[in-house]
Amino acid sequence: MSRFWSPVVSGLTPYVPGEQPKLPNLIKLNTNENPFGPSPRVIEALRAGSDATLRLYPDPTASELKQTIADYHGVAPANVFVGNGSDEVLALAFMALLKHDAPLLFPDITYSFYPVYCKLYGIEFQTVPLDDEMRIRAADYQRRCGAIIFPNPNAPTGVGLGLAEIEALLASHPDAVVLVDEAYIDFGGVSAIALVARHPNLLVVQTLSKSRSLAGLRVGLAVGHPDLIEALERVKNSFNSYPLDRLALAGAVASYRDEEYFQRTRKAIIAQRSALDEQLGELGFEVLPSQANFVFARHPRHEAAKLAAGLRERSIIVRHFNLPRISEYLRITIGTAEECEALVEALTELTG
Repeated sequence: MSRFWSPVVSGLTPYVPGEQPKLPNLIKLNTNENPFGPSPRVIEALRAGSDATLRLYPDPTASELKQTIADYHGVAPANVFVGNGSDEVLALAFMALLKHDAPLLFPDITYSFYPVYCKLYGIEFQTVPLDDEMRIRAADYQRRCGAIIFPNPNAPTGVGLGLAEIEALLASHPDAVVLVDEAYIDFGGVSAIALVARHPNLLVVQTLSKSRSLAGLRVGLAVGHPDLIEALERVKNSFNSYPLDRLALAGAVASYRDEEYFQRTRKAIIAQRSALDEQLGELGFEVLPSQANFVFARHPRHEAAKLAAGLRERSIIVRHFNLPRISEYLRITIGTAEECEALVEALTELTG
């Protein structure tokens, strides 16, 4: 600990992102990246934007992108906020909307950035246990709180929550913001954006990193009531007026304008997930019902840590969380058909 640190820094336990190793012939199934590249229209937009205009600041209001997102989801631009990846959007939301006198509620097994943000911003929180089937239950959140946040589908489990359950949460907490983090919604869930018009306390956060293959551009968004969006804008403009650069803005707009490519690659990942689920089951794995671009699986006769180590020896990396309740699970990103085939072959050897 440095004597020059401010007091808050010494108490932080930072978020640890998925490993990015440099191994020969690596099959990388640990960070939920899309196995398909971005739309060709995105590449064209990036090339077109790589010119002398890069000397100019980007549009601080991101007006074209907000209008594009609004049109896509059937909302108004005033309902849309954009930022540097959904992690930044979430960070701003924690500061602008989730810090109150009563505790913030989120699942005990969930995105591990949530407690990091709470520590950073001094937010009191309580975790709500998932049930025995690793599901979020709206009834378990019937307690005093300042706000609620959860991913849907949840991470790292991949288990989704239906709109009826989400609406029950919104109705039972009309004076608290309910933030639904939809990083993986395009792989099988139903977006809660459809509920925004009826619930002014709902904020839906999404990312273009997963289903639109733009993890390298860092584009995230939120959709909600204009009052919630204004709070995010006020914090953003007190911190960084230009979170999205000119290329990120151009690439994001181009992605939304290629619906055929988006749907084709999204459906291919869903089909590959179904095939992998079946293959893992044949090997004796117990696989949670996933609505994400990954599966969460355990084997009753083999330790997850040993399986992860064995895969790594074969240049295949998956994510293992050495945490209570989930230490025997592996989170496996859906890769290409060839990558999944290599994974199954390796697991056949390791479990045989």
